[in-house]
Parts: sequence; structure tokens; C-alpha cells
Amino acid sequence: MTDGQMRERREVALTIQENRVSTEEEQLPYPNLASVVFRSLTQTTRPRNWCLQIACGPWMEYMSILMILLNCVSLGMYKPGEGKSYKLEVFDVFVFAFFLVEMTVKMVAFGVYGYRNSYLQNKWNKLDFFINIAEAFGYFFNILGIDFLLSQVFGPLRLISRVPSMRDVVTVLIDVVPMLAIVLVIFLFVIHIFAVAGVQLWAGQLRNRCFLGDDIPTNNSMSLSPYFETQFDEKVPFVCTREGKSGTQHCRDIPPYQENGGTCSLAAPHKASAANWGIPTVASHTCVNWHSFYNVCRASEKNPHRGVINFDNIFYAWITIFQVVTLEGWAEIMFFIMDAHSFLSFLFFMLVTVMGSFIIVNVCAVVIATQFLDNMKLKSEEPSPGAARNTLPLLCRRFACWLRRFNSIITIAVEHHNQPPKMTHVLHICNIVFTFVFFVEMTLKLIALRFKYFFDLNNIFDFAIVIVSVWELIAETDGRLSVLRAFRLLRFVRLLHFLPYLLRQLLVLKRTIAEAGPLCMLLLLFTFVCSVLGMHLFGGQFIFKDPQGDIIIERKNFDTLLWSMVTVFQILTQEDWNLVLYNAMTATTPWAFLYFVTVIMLGKHVLLNILVGIVVQSFQEKESSECTQDSSRIDEDFNDSVTSFTSETDPSRPSQSPLTSEKDTEPANTQEDNKPLTCIQQMLHWCKEHEEWAFYVFSPQNRFRIYCQRLIYHKLFDNTVLLFILLSCVTIAMERPGIHSDSTERWILNMSRYVFSGVFLVEMLFKVVALGVFFGKDSYCSSSWNVMDGLLVILSVIHIIISLASSGENNMLGILKVLRLLRTLRPLRVIKRAPKLKLAVDALITSIKPIGNIVFICCTFFFFYSILGVQLFKGKFFHCLGQYTKNITNKSDCLLANYLWVQKRYNFDSLPQALMSLFVMYSKDGWVNLMYDGLDAVGIDQQPMRNHNQWMLVFFITFMVMSFFLLDMFIGVMVETFAQCQQQQKKENEEEASHDPSRNKPKKIPTQPPYYTCYSPMRRSIHTLCTSDFIDVFMATIILISVLIMAFQHYKQPLYIELLTEYSYYAFTVLLIIEVLLKILAFGIRRFLRNSWNHLDVAVVLVSVVSIVFIGMEMADWIPINPSILRVCRVLRLAKVLKHKKIRVLLKTIIKTLSQVGSICLLFAFFFFIYAALGVELFGNLDCTEENPCLGLHRHANFKHFGMALLTLYQVCTGDNWSAIMKDTLRECRPTDIDCVTYLSHVSPMFFSSFVVMAQFVLVNLVVAAIMQALEDSNESNPTNFCLPLEEEEDEEEEEEEEEPSDNAGTSLQGSVGVLSNE
Repeated sequence: MTDGQMRERREVALTIQENRVSTEEEQLPYPNLASVVFRSLTQTTRPRNWCLQIACGPWMEYMSILMILLNCVSLGMYKPGEGKSYKLEVFDVFVFAFFLVEMTVKMVAFGVYGYRNSYLQNKWNKLDFFINIAEAFGYFFNILGIDFLLSQVFGPLRLISRVPSMRDVVTVLIDVVPMLAIVLVIFLFVIHIFAVAGVQLWAGQLRNRCFLGDDIPTNNSMSLSPYFETQFDEKVPFVCTREGKSGTQHCRDIPPYQENGGTCSLAAPHKASAANWGIPTVASHTCVNWHSFYNVCRASEKNPHRGVINFDNIFYAWITIFQVVTLEGWAEIMFFIMDAHSFLSFLFFMLVTVMGSFIIVNVCAVVIATQFLDNMKLKSEEPSPGAARNTLPLLCRRFACWLRRFNSIITIAVEHHNQPPKMTHVLHICNIVFTFVFFVEMTLKLIALRFKYFFDLNNIFDFAIVIVSVWELIAETDGRLSVLRAFRLLRFVRLLHFLPYLLRQLLVLKRTIAEAGPLCMLLLLFTFVCSVLGMHLFGGQFIFKDPQGDIIIERKNFDTLLWSMVTVFQILTQEDWNLVLYNAMTATTPWAFLYFVTVIMLGKHVLLNILVGIVVQSFQEKESSECTQDSSRIDEDFNDSVTSFTSETDPSRPSQSPLTSEKDTEPANTQEDNKPLTCIQQMLHWCKEHEEWAFYVFSPQNRFRIYCQRLIYHKLFDNTVLLFILLSCVTIAMERPGIHSDSTERWILNMSRYVFSGVFLVEMLFKVVALGVFFGKDSYCSSSWNVMDGLLVILSVIHIIISLASSGENNMLGILKVLRLLRTLRPLRVIKRAPKLKLAVDALITSIKPIGNIVFICCTFFFFYSILGVQLFKGKFFHCLGQYTKNITNKSDCLLANYLWVQKRYNFDSLPQALMSLFVMYSKDGWVNLMYDGLDAVGIDQQPMRNHNQWMLVFFITFMVMSFFLLDMFIGVMVETFAQCQQQQKKENEEEASHDPSRNKPKKIPTQPPYYTCYSPMRRSIHTLCTSDFIDVFMATIILISVLIMAFQHYKQPLYIELLTEYSYYAFTVLLIIEVLLKILAFGIRRFLRNSWNHLDVAVVLVSVVSIVFIGMEMADWIPINPSILRVCRVLRLAKVLKHKKIRVLLKTIIKTLSQVGSICLLFAFFFFIYAALGVELFGNLDCTEENPCLGLHRHANFKHFGMALLTLYQVCTGDNWSAIMKDTLRECRPTDIDCVTYLSHVSPMFFSSFVVMAQFVLVNLVVAAIMQALEDSNESNPTNFCLPLEEEEDEEEEEEEEEPSDNAGTSLQGSVGVLSNE
């Protein structure tokens, strides 16, 4: 037998054996599982057969879910500091034993590892395995006497694998992990750069305190502290600037010493008796000002906020910069640095917030959202058709029903605290009437429909409200149930069927909420796990002492499961999370920072950003059948209703239009009124013939009009007008309340106002004469810009006339001059010259309508919660203000103690006050304090008690949860609008390119040999070295080592670290210079400079050399910044050597975003300019005194002048403590106030709310839209060819830029991560 025949027989035998095995597998009870495990257990073997039946059956999963829930209950019953009871310990052991048995059963059924579909091949089984192993180690350590209960905290994570919807969401997150890791690398890269810079600049600066000088009398009997301490010194100390520094707070700025309520002003008498120094002889101001002896500024042992906030080393610098990036408490850190170092330090913090918060953090959000769109398939709900006929009786009946509901809602909305008794009586009668009407309606429906009445959810809802209202009237309760009547507002939503576009926004919101169900479950599980972990780490630790020695338990704590979950939810909203961090690091260890970073990064920047993806997905489904069918059906019904209404109202009306009938009847009356009609016709005919005449005086051939036309169309005319607009804006920016009325500056500003008003009046007259007023193709009023200019000119003239005629200096019409700031928008007419700015402006203008609809939905949402808030809290937000209020229980006790019974500024006493309070909560600034006020509210004229009614958490937490959805609706609108505008701009660019023959010509690229063919062997070898990966990897390693060495620097560092950093810097600079010289030799100077990355190399080398020169020549004191900060610039070179494809895509995204953000920043500049000048006009006279203390306004945040107003508005734009700033402006005038503005309390909410909506909700989200489109463009363009040398890669990019238009847009957001997801 030959070898071939033997081979054929073996193949036939193997084939027969494989077929037999496949047939046997098909006959197995579980064909997807291994037939034999552990070498002997087959699927029919009894132990394994039983395990397979248990593991594959549904009851195992049901029991597992039940055990997980019971485990959660057990974990929630844990009390920090007390330990678990014996019963809970036994139960925990039972739960652990159950999951061990479950794991064993599954291992026996599926096999451990190495089999098909074995236990450890499933990633969810791996999670259960690791959790069981961790708990086993925990029990082992407990036997050894080591408390390791943290292992049980992660037990609830088993629930993820048992709930399919949560498992799908987590699966998507796992797919996003590689991209998230890259974003995290860039995020840490940016934080590290700024942290190193902070250490270089401000190490030890925040320790500066004012110590006692040498001139204090030796026989001093006063007990003075070593340095000046404020009332809250541990949290907010008095940070001073040393001699020679340009800080803003010196020791001479310490407030005078106070004694017996008076301010001391005397110097210490060195020869007088010490016993009489502190005793006032005549008045309170004649005592000794002991604070004047604190005149030496030097470093102390403490940093602000119990030592947490500082730049003394890289670790604390990371913590501080991370807090700045989260935009919570960053302004306070900036103010400390401005006091200690320089006022110009605000530039550093603005750069950190822009790069870190507005760009890098939003890049993370965009990556998660787009990956979610690409990987998660969402199903849209199909609505029931339910068409109905809209006849006149049905329309009238609906209108009457809506009117009745609207009136019933109004009767609830007008209720307020301290309302007149007559009004209370009238509202009570109205309540009875409307309750009776709704009861009759319900009775008639029950009689007509019987049990079918309860098939409609709206009817069930109405039934519950009516029953509650009737019970309230019959039982004469105290009104607690009246809050449920506010739910009638939800019935009013049916009016939105007549607003199709608004209904579409509501459908998007509804779809988003429905699709976010699994995400909400995952967030709840995440919050629970973090809460239990926080209880084990920080439970019972947040106990401190106040300056009087009293023990204070912080409200933001982890002592119970309820407050631990509330605190974790607060951290997710990033409201006052830094205060929780300060307490945790003070009570435990600085490593507690890792817990908060984990909660914020995973919860806020990962899980909550999935909601952004769901919202964007919902907006992209605008062409779905749901929106199309609903909109068309609503339009049809509305048209049918209007048609039937008009036909039934006047059945005798002819089908012809009124104009036709009037023309038909006109000849019959012509002879009777012939004479007057002839005169009118002649006048109309003359006017029609002279429509092209300006003012019916200047004909189109008039020389003066032709001259005016030539003048206004001349380029110099536009430039001159823009120059005067700029000068006008400069004079408006110079306005401030502190200018004396008789000063030269005030005279110059007044004269400039007259001159500019005259110039703009002349401009308007020239344009009106040249173009005509109303009539004509290009008349003056046909342009909206001209209409705005004309109105501004008229208002300016009116203001000048009134100001000259009015004798008083302060008149309300003075605010009209601020309207001149609208002229700053006129340069937007030339936006066609800047396509990126045009794209941003188009997106902003196009988004007005959808943003208006979102605002309307938010107002309806606010209105509903406002009525609830008024019913729950009206008259309860008062408290006693005094020194000792522990024994005060009500208003009478407060007044008897000569204390003040004051109302909290944000309250729910009336509908307007409730709306303002809810808007503050909606912006996520100050909502925690409002929640505490609501929990402490006891009753009317009752002193608040801590956590009096914890059920009010439902009101505040549900509001904040809904606010997440509504805030992300703004992002969805801006992303959709930006994408549409970019697509439109792309079409316009393509049309222009198609009409331009020069662009359509094919480019002839001559074939040339490589430039390095004629190199000498030595230069060729240098070229090979410079184009290899070795030099990039080597320089990246060198720079990384350099950065790590720079990170070793810290406050009070030893000499060897200083010498190490100094000499290493010299060595690294030499290596950078050698690299640049080698590349110049390899590529030539021209080819070297053609690459933009090489520009970065040259800049880094120059900066390094300059810093060495400044430090070597001891010129550090001659320049405004520390020269060592220039060393940090070398870190930027790492961006060049990050050759990972995904990292380069993100870097391109950031670079493109920066170019687009420049245009958006120009919009910010226009917007900020207007509001800053308006803020100076409104709030420039506000001062912080003892009678009017401030919580947000102070030396660095006020509206005293234009520059400070810009800085304050930027703080408001970031959302940091803006509610306290608005609270300070809601100041009521007192009889002793001189310059108080009476209308300020009404104008201030409109000023800040409109600014917050435009800045935080619109313009900032425009940045998110720009990032999303930049990421899409980076993916659609050809990826970088890393195999090419640097110069050839740059040439390739230049050729692509020449071939394609500069502002290409993406075609769809759906494919925005094609490159990223395919890798």
C-alpha cells in the first residue's frame, strides 16, 4: 500500500469520526457546552446533569437577584463605628455561601477553563469569581483579626450580569474603555503640565501670613496669636504677599481691631500701663488697634482649607488643578493666588479652565457619546395611531376643558405667603367650585364609560386628584394634601398638540427618558456601591470643632446609607464636592482624594455622558415615523378644525374671498363716491410713481443722493464707521460709577457720547437718503441691521435730550445708554470673510427657535415644581439671626432675644420667588443649600430644625434628576443645529468650487526623485537617523525623564534635588539643541521649517535657552514671571511623539477644536462686553459692608469697573458660586442708603438668568458641538501616515489642504467614530 493510499484512508477515517462526533453533539442535551469536563463528567452524569439543570434554569437567576437585593439591604444597615450585629454577620455568611455554591454549580456544569463556553470564558462569570475571591480573602483576614470588610462592598456589582439592559450598557462601556484610556492619558497630561507649572510658580505661596513684627511693646498684656487669624482661618485665611511681590493683599490691609462693637484706631502707648491699653477711655474708636502690629508677611505652617489647597508639591498640585478643572471652588483658589503672587495670575486659571474644562472634559464627553451612538442600537417606540375627528363641538369642548384646567391652575399659582384674608377666602371658594366641576366631569365620565373609564391613564390620574381634593374639603385638613392639586398642571400638556415643533421636542425628551432607564438603574447601583464604600471609609469621621469649641457634625457626611447616597449624588452634580473632599482629607488621609476622583470620573464623566449620547441619538431620529406621523396628523386635525369652525360659524358666507367680493361690488358704488376716490387714487398713484424717491424728495437721479450712495458703498466709509463703533465701545467700557460728575474724565465721556451720537445720526441720514426709508428693493428698513442701528440712534438722541432736560443725576433712563452696546454686533456683518465665525453665528441664530422650545419646556417644568414648592414651603424659609440661637424655637423667642427674624433670599413664598430658586437649582449651583433649607423647614414663624422632614428629599432629588435630562437637551439642540449649519456651509463651498473653473482643473504633479538622493554618505546616515523611530522614542524618553525630575521639586526641597533639576535641565537642553541641529543638517533649513512640528521644537529650544540666560544672569526679579516656568514648555513636545493612531486623532480633534473655539470665543467676547457694561451700570455701586455682608461679591468679584466685571462674568459663566453673586445683588434699599437702585431686585434675576442661559447652556454647548464635528472631520480625513518622514507627511497634508475646501463639514454624526470604533 502506497503512502498516498494510507493518507487517503486516514483522512476518510478522520472525516467519519468528525461526523460521528458532530452527530453525537447534536444529540446532547446541551450541544453548546462541552460534552465532558473534568475528564469524566459527561452531560448525562448525575452530578453534572443536576448542575446543568440548575445553572441553565431560570430559578438560579431569580434566587441570585433576590440574594443580591438582600445583600444590598444588609450593606445598607451598616452603621459606621458600631460594627455589624451577630444576625447580620450570620446573614452575610449565608449570602456568601450561596454565591460560593452557585459558582461551584456553574463550574461543575460548564467546566472551569479550557472547555467550550466554560465558566471563566464568560466575562461576567469572571466578575463573580473575583468578587467571591475578594470576599473569601476578607473573611480570612477577619479570622486573623484584620478588619477587611471593604471586600463585601462590591457584592452588589453581581446584579449587572443578571439584568440584561444593564449588561448591555456596561458592554458598551467596556468597548469604549480603550478610547477612554487615551482620553484619560491626555487629561492627565494636561493636568500634569499645569500642576508642574503651579509648583514652579507658587510653591509655599499660600502659606503666607501676617506675623507680629518686632515693634510690638514688650510689656503687652494682650494675648495675641503669632499671626493674624480671621474668623474662619482654617478655611479662608488672610493670605498676604511678601515684600517685592505684586500680590493684591498686604499686611496693611488687615481690618482694624474691634472691641465692644467699635473699631480701634489708636497706636500702642509704649509708656502707658498695659492694663489700660485695651480699655476705651471716651469712645469705642479710642482703643488700641492691635492688628497694626501684624506687619511681617512670611510663611506659616498651614495652607488654606486645612492644608488641602496648595502647590507645595506635585501631589497637592494635582489635587488643586483637578478641582479647578471641575469648575467648583476654582475662583477661590485663584483669589488666594492673586493675593499672594500677582493679579495677572487669573490668566493661568482661565487657561486651565478653558483647556481642561471646556475642551478636554468635553472631548471625553464627545468620545463616550459618539461611541455610544456607534455601538448601542436604540429602539424607538411606536405610538398608537389613535386618530380622532376634530369637529366644532369637539374643538369647543376641548377649549372649554383646557380653559377650566388653566383657571384651576391659576388659582393655585397665585397663592403666596402673607396673602390678604380676602384673597384666601376667594381662592377657597374657587377651589370648591373647581373641585365640584371636576367631580361632575368625573361622575359623567363614569356614568358614560363605566369600567372603561379606568382604561385611560389620564382618567385614573384625574380620579386620584379629584378624590384627594374632595377629601381635603370634607375633612378640612391642614392643607398638606393640597400639594397634590398642583399635578393638575400635567393635564395642561395636551395644549401642546397645537404646537408640532414643540411637541417634537417633548417626544425627544420622552424617548430619552424611556431609553435612559437602564442607565438610571446603573447609576443607582453605582451610587449605592460608592455610598457603601464611603460609609466604610469616612463614616463617623466628619466631626469637627468650631472656634467656640462646640462639636459640629458636617451635613455632608457618610454616617448613614441615606446621607451617604445624598452626598454621592451631590458629588456627581459637582456642587460643593470640594468641601466634602476637604473634610475627608482632614479626617482621614490625603489619599482619600482617589475616592472622589473615581466617583467624578466614572460617574460624572462616563455614566452621565452616556445620557448625552442618548439625547443626541434621539435628536438624530427626527425623520422617524413617530415624529412624522404625529406632526402630519396634528397639522391635518388642526386644519380640519379651523375649516369646520369657519364653515359652521358663517354658513351663508360665499366661497369667494373678501378681496374678490369687494372688487365685484366696487363698480356699483363708483359713481356715488367718484370725487373722493379720484383724489385718493391720484395721491396713491403719485406715491406709487415716487416710491423710488427718498422721502419722496430725492429722486434716483438726484446728485446728492447719488453722492450719498457712492459714499455709503465706499470701503473707507464702512471702515470709518467700524472705527467709531470701536471708539464708542471703548468709552462705554470706561464708564464706572466712581467717576466724579465734575471731573475731566466725566466731561470727556459726555462729549464723546454727543460726538458719537452725532456721527451715527449723520451715518443714518446718509443711508436713509441713499437707500430710502421703507420703499424700494434695498431700502434702509429692509435690513434688520439698519433697523437696529436706527433704533439705537433714536434712543441715543432721546437719552441725550432727557439727560439735558432732567435736573436729577440718577434717573432710570440712564440705562438706555447701555443699549448702545448693541452696535458691537454690527461687525458681524462681515462674517463672510471668516467662514468659521460664520458657522458659529449661523448655528447660534438657527438654534434660537429650538432653544426657545427647550426653554419653554423648562419653564413648564419649573412652573409645575414652583407650585409644588409654594404649597410645601411658603412662609417656612425664615430663621433667627443672632449670636446664640440654639434655644430659639419660633419668631416670638427670636424677637424677645433682640435678634433678627429674617427671610432667606431664595425661598418659595410666591411663584416668582419659587421660579428664581428653582432656576438656581437647575444650574446646579447652590442647590444643596436650598435642599438643606427645605429639609430644615418646620412651619410658618418656626425656627428651622436640622433634618426636620427628610421626605422633602424626594422633591429636590427628583428635580435634580430631571434637570440632567433637560440640560442635555440643550446639548442635543446645539449639536444638531451645528451639524446642519456645517452641512449647509459645505454645500455652499462645493457650489462655489463647481462654478470656479480653476479649482476643477486637475493638478499635474511632476514625478521627481527624492531630495536626499544627492546627499553624501554622512548626511544620508544623519537623514536616516532623523527619519527613524529611534530618535523619536529616545527624545520622548528624555522628555519624560525630564518631566518626572521636574515633578520632584517641592516646597523646602533639599539642595540635592535643586542641583539635580538644574543640571538635568542643562543636559536635556543640550540634547534638544543637538536634535534640532541634526534635523536642520538632514532636511535643510527650508524643508525643516516647512513642518509645523519642527516649529514647536525650535520654540522649545529657544525658551529653554532664554530661561537658562535669565536664571544664570539673575534676572528673575526683572521680569513679571518666574523664568523656571519656561521649563515646563518642553512638555508640549510630547505631543509630537505621540504616534499612536487614536491619540493622534484626538490631538487633531483638539487642534481643530481650538481653531473653531477661537471663533466661538469671539462670540463670547461680544456677549461678555454687552453684559459687563450693563453690569457696571446696574451693580457698580454695590458695596459689601457690615450692614450688607456679601457672600459672592468681594474685592476680586464685583462690577466696580469694566475689567473686574469681565472677570466676574467669567466666574458666573463657569457656574462657580454665581448664585451667591446674584443673591448679593438682590439687595433691598434701606432709608440710609444713598445710591441704592430701587428696581435692582427686579432687574438682577433677569440679568443673571439670561446670562446663565446664554453662556452656560448655549455658547458652552456650542463648544461641545464643535468638538463633535471636529472629531468627525478628524476621522473622515485620511489618517496620518506615520511611515513617512516628517517633511513628506507635512507635504502630504499641505496637498490635501489645497485640494479640499478649508471648512469641510461632516455628512452625518452617526459615523463620527468610524476610525475609532473599527480599530
